[in-house]
Amino acid sequence: QVQLVESGGGLAQPGGSLRLSCVASGSIFSIPSMGWYRQAPGKQRELVALITSGGTSTYADSVKGRFSISRGNDNMVSLQMSSLKPEDTAVYYCNAVLRRVRDGPTYMYWGQGTQVTVSS
Repeated sequence: QVQLVESGGGLAQPGGSLRLSCVASGSIFSIPSMGWYRQAPGKQRELVALITSGGTSTYADSVKGRFSISRGNDNMVSLQMSSLKPEDTAVYYCNAVLRRVRDGPTYMYWGQGTQVTVSS
């Protein structure tokens, strides 16, 4: 079984910063990509940022220049969020596309979600 465990999030003031982290554990051979999605009330889940195992990152236009995604050892991904805006308020979900065995199929997994609220 595979688990994605998120940490971070919470309440920040406009212009402030928060950092999210996610660790994948379980039966994992490799993780071609990890990323973050978010879902605000009444809206669809949307991509925030993702990063490949080779280090290539992609960002939503709305967060470019403000958010930074990085991958560490031990199957971890972090999202540094700066210059936060009220419209960044949402539940943020960690996402991983991974292989459980060499040359096997890829599977997508999700974390449980963590709330980010930006308000004065």
